[in-house]
Amino acid sequence: MGRVLALAAALMLSAVLTWVAVQPPQPQPASAPASAFSAARAMTIVRAIGSTPHPIGSAANHAVRDELVARMGALGLSPQVRPGEGLQQPKWLGGALVGGTVENIVGVLPGRDRAAPAVALMAHYDSVPGSPGAADDAAGVATALEAVRAIKARGVPARDVMVVLTDGEEAGLLGANAFFRRDPLARRVGFLFNMEARGGGGRVQMFQTGEGNGGTIDLLRRTAARPQASSLTGFVYAQMPNDTDFTEARKAGDAGLNYAFMGRQFDYHSPTSTPANLEVGTLQDMGDQVLSTAGAAAFAPALPPKTPDVVYGQVFGDLILAYPPAMGWLVLAAAAGLIALAVVRARRLEAFPWMDAVRGAGALLYGVACAIAVLHVARQATGAAVGFLEQRVLLAQVTRWEIALVLLGLGVMIFASAEAARGRRLTASLLPLAAGLGSCIFVEGVDAVGLGAGVIAALIALAVFSRRISRPGAWTGVLALGLAVAVVAQALAPPAAYVFAWPLALAALAAAATAMGARRGYGALAALALLAIVGLVWTGGLAHSAYLALDLPELLALPMFLAALLVWPLAQPEEGAPPARLVGPALIAAGVVALLLVRLDPPWDARHPQVSYVLFHIDQDAGRAWRVDAAPARTAWTDAALKADGGAIASYRHWALHGLERAAPAPFVQTPAPSLTLERSADGRLVLHAAAPPGARVLDLRLRPDTPVTALSVNGVPARLVLKPGAWTRLTWSAAAPAIDLVLQPGGPGRLEVRYAAAAERWPTGVAPLPKRPADVMPFDLSDSTLVTGSRQLAW
Repeated sequence: MGRVLALAAALMLSAVLTWVAVQPPQPQPASAPASAFSAARAMTIVRAIGSTPHPIGSAANHAVRDELVARMGALGLSPQVRPGEGLQQPKWLGGALVGGTVENIVGVLPGRDRAAPAVALMAHYDSVPGSPGAADDAAGVATALEAVRAIKARGVPARDVMVVLTDGEEAGLLGANAFFRRDPLARRVGFLFNMEARGGGGRVQMFQTGEGNGGTIDLLRRTAARPQASSLTGFVYAQMPNDTDFTEARKAGDAGLNYAFMGRQFDYHSPTSTPANLEVGTLQDMGDQVLSTAGAAAFAPALPPKTPDVVYGQVFGDLILAYPPAMGWLVLAAAAGLIALAVVRARRLEAFPWMDAVRGAGALLYGVACAIAVLHVARQATGAAVGFLEQRVLLAQVTRWEIALVLLGLGVMIFASAEAARGRRLTASLLPLAAGLGSCIFVEGVDAVGLGAGVIAALIALAVFSRRISRPGAWTGVLALGLAVAVVAQALAPPAAYVFAWPLALAALAAAATAMGARRGYGALAALALLAIVGLVWTGGLAHSAYLALDLPELLALPMFLAALLVWPLAQPEEGAPPARLVGPALIAAGVVALLLVRLDPPWDARHPQVSYVLFHIDQDAGRAWRVDAAPARTAWTDAALKADGGAIASYRHWALHGLERAAPAPFVQTPAPSLTLERSADGRLVLHAAAPPGARVLDLRLRPDTPVTALSVNGVPARLVLKPGAWTRLTWSAAAPAIDLVLQPGGPGRLEVRYAAAAERWPTGVAPLPKRPADVMPFDLSDSTLVTGSRQLAW
C-alpha cells in the first residue's frame, strides 16, 4: 500500500505544481515603477488598437496606424510611416505569389552611440478580417511600446532602440518582407525581439532564435525573467510550414528572439479576440520576459556575438541549461553509468533473469503503442473533424479535453506497468485492440493509425506478458529502452535530444539511489516519489506545450513515455496486489468520463460561440448568385440565412471556395468587376494591369497561359516565377488599390486565361439581409461578405 500512496502523492502533487508552472504571472498595476513593465499600462494600448478588426488596407487599419504614430510620437520615438511592397512565394502554397502594399511604422529611441547596431522590438499591427486581434498582435504592439517606455525611464541606452511595427503580417509577412528586403533602415538592426500570438492567454514561450545562437542564449540565461525557452521548439518549428515576421529577419541574418503564447486558442483569429478576453497576466509575462532581456541588450556595451548553436532547455524558475550539442553525449554517458551501477546493485539485492529486462523494454513499448491507440480513438470519439475550424468544438472546452487526454495517457502507462507484474497477456491485448476497432467504428472504415497501433500493442502484449516480470528487471528494460531512444535522438536531432536525456538521467539517478527499485522502506519510496515529482512537473510542461501546439493527441505518448521512465517502480505493484493494479484502470475510467463530457456536453455559449461563415457569391461568368455556407458545422441560423431568398439548400463547389460547400440560389446582383488589361511593351514584355473593384481590399487572380511565361515582377518587386502552360498559378494582392502591374516575359505568342475573385466585406444591397444571430453563433473571417468571381481571356 505504501507504494500506491507514494504513486498517488507523486501524481497529485506533480499535477498541482505543473498547473502552477503554466500559469502566467499576476499583472502589474498602472502604479508600478516607471522602469518596470505594467500590463495595466500596456492594456490601454490594446484597448485602443485591438477593439475592432483592422486587416491590411482597411480604413480601420489606417486608424490604428494613426493611433500608433501618435503614441510613438508622445514617447519621443520620431515615428515614420514607411510604405512599401511585400512579395512572397509561400512554401505552403507551392507555385504562388502573395503580395501587398504595406505601411510599416518605425520609431527610434536614441542611444548614446547612434552608429552602434540597434536593438529592435517588432510586432505587427494588422489583424485578420473579422477579428479585433487584441492578442494577435495588439498584445505584441503594446509590449513593444510599454517596453521601450520602461527602457527610456531607465536612462539613455548604449545604443538606439528601434520599434518596428509591421503591416500585413496576416496577409503573408508582407510588412516584414518589405522591411528586411527593401528598407535601408533594416540594416541598422543588430538584435531583434519579435512578439507574436497564437491564442489569447497562457505562458509566453521564446520559441525561436536566429542562427548562431550561442551568444543569444547566453544573454537569455543571464537576463530573462521566468523564461520559457527550449531548443526543441526551434527544431520543431523549423520542420513546420508556419512563419512569423521573425522568418524574414532570420533570412536576413539577424540575431534575435521570437516570443509567442498559445493558450486560449479558441480566440486565435476569432471575433472573440477582444481586450476583455485577453489574459492580462499573459501580457505581463510577455512584457517581463522581453523587457528583462531587451533592456539588458539596450544598455550593454556590445550585443551578443554569433557563436555556434547550443542545446538549451528550461528547467524551473529562471534556470535555463545550455551546452554545445556534443555535450549531450556526456549526459547520456552519465545516465548510462548510473543505469549500470543501478543494475549491479539491484542484482545483488534481488537477482532477476536478463529476459526480465527484455520484457520490461517490451512492456514500455506496449505502453507507448497502446497509448497512441487510446489517444487516437479518443480524438475520433469527439466527433470533431481535423482542421482549424473543425476543432473549435475542442478549443471551446480546452481544459477538460486536456484532462481527458492526460488521464487516458497516464492510465495506459500505469496499466502497462501493472500488467508486467501480473503476466496476463490476453488481458493486456484487449485494451489496444478495442481502441483500434473503436477508431474504425468512429470513422466508418479502416483507420490505419488507430488499428495499426492497436494491433502492434496487442502483438507486443502477447509476446511480453507471458509471465510475471520482476520490478528491478522491468525497470532495467525500461531505462535501457529510454537510453536507446535518447542515443538515436542525440545522433539524429541533437537540439531535441535533451527531451529524452534529462528525464532519463533523473530516472537513472533514482534507480541507482534505490538499487533499481528493489529497496523497500519509506526512505526509498520517498526518494522515488520526490524524483518522480521533479521529472513529472518537467514532462508535464512538455505535455502541455505539445497539447497546445498541435491537434495531434497521439504526440502525448512521448511525454507519457518519459513519465514512465520515472514512475515505473512506483506504478508496478507486487504480484497480484489488487488495489495497486487498479490505479491504471481507474485513471482510464476517469478519462473516459471526461471524454464523454467533451462529446455530449455542447460547449457553445456567448463566450465560445459557434462559427458561421456565410458568403454571397456572385458568379459573373454564369450570371448567377448563391448564398454559401463555408463553415464545417451546420446551425439553425445558417440554414435560415441560406434560405432567406427562398432557394433550396444543396451541395455546391466552385474554384474560389475551399471545397464542397452548402449553398442556396439567390438573386443575381450587378456588381463591378475588376479591371484587367494586358499590354505589350517595346521590349516584348507583357504587363498585366489589374485593379480590384470598389470596396475590395484583396484581389485574388489565377493565371493559366498556353505557352511558357515567366513572372518578372509585381509592382516593381522582383518575382521570377515560371507560369507553366496549362497549369494555374495564383497571385493574391492585399491592399490592392490603386492597381497591380504584373510584368511577364512570354516565350512566344499565346493566350492567358485569368480567373478573378474579390471579396467586399459587406452584404450586398437589394437582397434579403442576414437574420440576427443568436449569442452563441458568430461570424468568422470574411463571413457576411460579397464574393465576386469571373474570368477573362487575354491574348498577345
